[in-house]
Amino acid sequence: MSDLAALVVAVPILGSLVAFLASLVQSRSGWHVAVAATVAYLAAAASLAERAFADGRIEYVVGGFEVPYGIELVVDGLSATMLVLIGAVSLGVLAYSRRAGPRSNPFYAVFLLLVAGLTGMSITGDLFNMYVFLEITGLAAYALVASGDRGESAVAALKYLLVGTVGASLFLLGIGYAYIGTGTLNMGDLAAKLAANGYDATLTQAAFALMVVGLFIKVAVFPLHTWQPDAYAGAPDSVSGLISALVSTVAAYALLRVVYTVFGAGFLDANPLATSLLVAGATISIVVGSLLAVSQTRVKRMLAYSSVSQFGLVVAAISIGNVTALTGAAVHLVGHAVMKGGLFLTAGLVDTETGATTVDDYAGLVKRSPVGAGVFGVLAVAMVGVPPTVGFAGKWYVAVGAAESGSWALLAVIVASTVLTLAYFARLVERMFFREPSTDLDAETERETASAVADGGDEDAAEPVEASLGMYAAVVAAAVLAVTLGFAVFQYGDLMQPTIEALLS
Repeated sequence: MSDLAALVVAVPILGSLVAFLASLVQSRSGWHVAVAATVAYLAAAASLAERAFADGRIEYVVGGFEVPYGIELVVDGLSATMLVLIGAVSLGVLAYSRRAGPRSNPFYAVFLLLVAGLTGMSITGDLFNMYVFLEITGLAAYALVASGDRGESAVAALKYLLVGTVGASLFLLGIGYAYIGTGTLNMGDLAAKLAANGYDATLTQAAFALMVVGLFIKVAVFPLHTWQPDAYAGAPDSVSGLISALVSTVAAYALLRVVYTVFGAGFLDANPLATSLLVAGATISIVVGSLLAVSQTRVKRMLAYSSVSQFGLVVAAISIGNVTALTGAAVHLVGHAVMKGGLFLTAGLVDTETGATTVDDYAGLVKRSPVGAGVFGVLAVAMVGVPPTVGFAGKWYVAVGAAESGSWALLAVIVASTVLTLAYFARLVERMFFREPSTDLDAETERETASAVADGGDEDAAEPVEASLGMYAAVVAAAVLAVTLGFAVFQYGDLMQPTIEALLS
């Protein structure tokens, strides 16, 4: 039993409290508190990951109670991956937000609360506590989206709140059905009792459908994605980078965990309609998300719809359900977090340097923001899935898994996703490197700035913000990781094999 499992949840919660109280002493001390808490968190997460991969599954029961009565925390290779990802992305976003903002202590207090919620979702072994941490994550995300200084942010946060509440309610209702049928909430105990009751039990099938649809909303699977484009586009740049990298990523992880830890592969075998639900969500998201991305004129909205498509690949891997495909799901979750978080932060950097926010504004960007254009180009190539990037590795595993299972129609959709992704990123790359800058950009930027101030922007919003070393470091690190992680994927796949096999057993 390791106390580190409890500590990794407690550190961001305590950091959030300290950041909030520190505002009584110094109004902008929250960033330093958040950095200290995140560094400690990342160190604990790395230690847990090392032990989980070396020694196997780590279990901790809060308060020393016996399972299934106590609240269990579980760290295996998959959850350890999520912990390290949460810590690394959070630290990168903190480096970026030092100059980009928001800078208030309450912002950083909520930032750390979001980290705590994501962490709890990743390592809890109790289904009701997954819901509790899902709600903590949601509430923190709503507040962060609303932290922008424009009315657009408030409207996006309200829409996110309304749709997200529906998703959480469906998930909770599914948990209630599962509890009625089994009398337990511990995931391991629940899995055993659901199997004993029979996978054709109506309560079991209803619980699966409600929980999966609830998590589809949180992941932003089409057509339950409606909150995502507004939330990503309306949030401050730092927040867009954070939530695009982590919130739907951890929700997709929760979906994988619920499907295989709670219901199990046997449930999918006994209920073809459940598999069809996953396949339909994956296929529609991949195709329609890409088509919607192509039609966007604003870069951040294009990236948001891209996420709808990319998470369709993860749902496809979950529906395939073999070792290769689920390894691909884990790789793609990590890769997408790095690549998409980096793209949103780079879009913010470009906006800061040049005022460019639309696809046409990116014409000749390499001359006005060479670092921004270079990083965006590398990350776009990685998202398309060009070897040896991590984007290629994730898609490769999922595609091979589909071939192994004989899911040829789904394989065709997965392969087509590369062409569809190329369709919306190629036009940006072409504009950035092969066109001359627009002569109307400066005037348009001045109009947008004046509009922002007239829309109730605060004093800081009216002040010009220059790109900082931290902003450059965060986006360059994302580009480097997008390439270098591709070389470590096969070793990571070997490390993950015992965890994936245990999920499928």
